[in-house]
Amino acid sequence: MGLESVGVVIIGRNEGNRLKACLLSVIHPQRVIVYVDSGSTDGSVELAKSLGVHVVQLDLSIPFTAARARNMGFEHLLNQIEPNLQFVQFVDGDCQVVAGWLELAESQLRENADLVVVCGRRQEQFPNNSIYNRLCDIEWDTPIGEAKACGGDSMMRVSAFKEVGGFNPSLIAGEEPELCVRLRHAGGRIMRLDASMTVHDAQITRFKQWWRRSLRAGHAYAEGASIHGKPPELHWVKESRSIWFWGFVLPVAALALAIFTWGLSLLLLLMAYLFLGYRIYKSTKHRISFADGALYSLFCVLGKFPQVQGQIQYHLSRLGGKQRTLVEYKEV
Repeated sequence: MGLESVGVVIIGRNEGNRLKACLLSVIHPQRVIVYVDSGSTDGSVELAKSLGVHVVQLDLSIPFTAARARNMGFEHLLNQIEPNLQFVQFVDGDCQVVAGWLELAESQLRENADLVVVCGRRQEQFPNNSIYNRLCDIEWDTPIGEAKACGGDSMMRVSAFKEVGGFNPSLIAGEEPELCVRLRHAGGRIMRLDASMTVHDAQITRFKQWWRRSLRAGHAYAEGASIHGKPPELHWVKESRSIWFWGFVLPVAALALAIFTWGLSLLLLLMAYLFLGYRIYKSTKHRISFADGALYSLFCVLGKFPQVQGQIQYHLSRLGGKQRTLVEYKEV
């Protein structure tokens, strides 16, 4: 085990000081780091170069995606710098890697030959800055142990990543779970450790940002289901059906029947949403506080509406043969 066996790929676009913190959290004289920039205008490229980090700038003529950026970083790392790397840590530029994580993740991959991805706990840096940051922190608190998928921050076994062809560069979101489907089909295992991995700075302070992030999630569910929705995987089929039912079918039916039921259908609609919120709250109350559970369940219900918008946009783009473009929610 040593620094020479682990490389780091960081992706970003206009992350400013968040990127600086990210780079400083992983820089070491013996560690190979590649930063992939997706058209930043805030001096991110110059910053990374000044810190001695290898930089790849994506071709501006091709639509940006996180998947494409990670693939480019991986290829540059292995083909241009260090072909003998065994493991690669992928990190988003708005995250800082917690001290000791890289060593822990590497040791787990070395000790378990069938593990292909290792991830840990991502925590929000400023959860009290806004309710949307708080929602992100709750969202990151996922079960530990063997998992079906990882997020954008994770350490992967190079051989397994190469075997399945890396990330799908056409996906504008949900590229990590999609990759994990292929990794699992190839016989690999994914493990989420009970350890801090990264600290994330969401900087979501406005409802509009939350809406666009939720829209992007709905788009990702739709696209994931279209790729791996057939048995036995049924990838994101249940989630997509839930989005359509709660975000479209039920409210449209209630509105259509309102005139014939003297508004009773609207009252029943409200009761149905309250029931959904209670079910979500009940599933979380064993691990988070009452206030957090209530907040999370409320926004899970509200999220059905931007998510169904994302689903609709995906299917319309697919039917029209249009190139799907990145949905950004952060503000520079």
